[in-house]
Amino acid sequence: RGDPNRAVGRNDPTERVVEGCMKAFGFLSFGHYGHGRGPGDPDAGQALKEAIEIAVGADEIGVNGAYWRVHHYARQAAAPIPLLSAAGARTRRIEVGTGVIDMRYENPLYLAEEVAALDLLTDQRIAIGISRGSPEQARRGWETFGYTGGVDPRGADVAHAHTAQFLDAVRGVPQADLDTSGGMALGASSRLRIEPHAPGVDRRLWWGAGSRETAEWTARQGLNLMSSTLLTEATGEGFSHLQAEQIRRYREAWKEAGHDWTPRVSVSRSIFPIISDIDRRFFALRGEDSRDQIGVIDGLQSTFGRTYAAEPDVLVEQLARDEALHAADTLMLTIPSQLGVDFNLHILQAFAEHVAPALGWQPNTAGPVTGYSLEA
Repeated sequence: RGDPNRAVGRNDPTERVVEGCMKAFGFLSFGHYGHGRGPGDPDAGQALKEAIEIAVGADEIGVNGAYWRVHHYARQAAAPIPLLSAAGARTRRIEVGTGVIDMRYENPLYLAEEVAALDLLTDQRIAIGISRGSPEQARRGWETFGYTGGVDPRGADVAHAHTAQFLDAVRGVPQADLDTSGGMALGASSRLRIEPHAPGVDRRLWWGAGSRETAEWTARQGLNLMSSTLLTEATGEGFSHLQAEQIRRYREAWKEAGHDWTPRVSVSRSIFPIISDIDRRFFALRGEDSRDQIGVIDGLQSTFGRTYAAEPDVLVEQLARDEALHAADTLMLTIPSQLGVDFNLHILQAFAEHVAPALGWQPNTAGPVTGYSLEA
């Protein structure tokens, strides 16, 4: 699929291996859609169907994960569980997940039921990222979903309350009293847990952390760490250095918390191998002046990661200097999903063939990654 107008590049960098421990990579899609007016402007139905086809093609390539952002009141992916269920049903090995679900908008017990059912249906091939959420177009939009009473203007108190109940529910903590007026059999538990229950599903949950302090909190909750393409901090240090520090502090906090299993850590990057004339037309300008950026998001001064766009051997050299990439075990590649199935699979194929092996990656032949060794 894809590889249009392939151009002759430099020497194949996969012939020399850069020291690294990248166990997995997947694609991260924002799920943008428009009005169905032509190429690059899919409507919602086309975007959803193409998302599934990209996941199917990525599974065939050996990519490890298919992840989608979740937003509300926007022409982007929302209501993730139907999409993940469809993608999971059409694939064999790839894990399906989110990056991230905005917990301000979620009913925690209903989400616990859905996630458990998805985990059982896909044979544990899920990686569900949750968080407080990024800014949405709607002002205090979570209140229109019925979640009122929060005092924090950004809804952090609502998100954390929902998260606490969600984690209890997926871990089997009872949530309701048995109604004994219905003549239930003697010996039934007086407290009821959410069903279905999927044992160990909490080990397949991630928190999207935007700061070093939040990463430490994530570790204490016993959640995998999902670090994004921005940090809500600006210290003058480069993005990759800040993110590597975030990962280090997460792992230290994990050890201090005394959890009895090893977590995973992901980072997101915009990486575009240029191996064809079309690639060069789309991405060459991004690679010529690609630096970390400082800006403001959600009222916080933030550091935004750069875009990598170059021929494969140049990418390998650049990524070898990315501290956070080598501190993580999973890489999420942001993709321009609105450009269609073939072109996005072309990007993934190019990365899998010409860049990823030099970072320590091997094609997925067995199924989802199960954990990350802190000693690796």
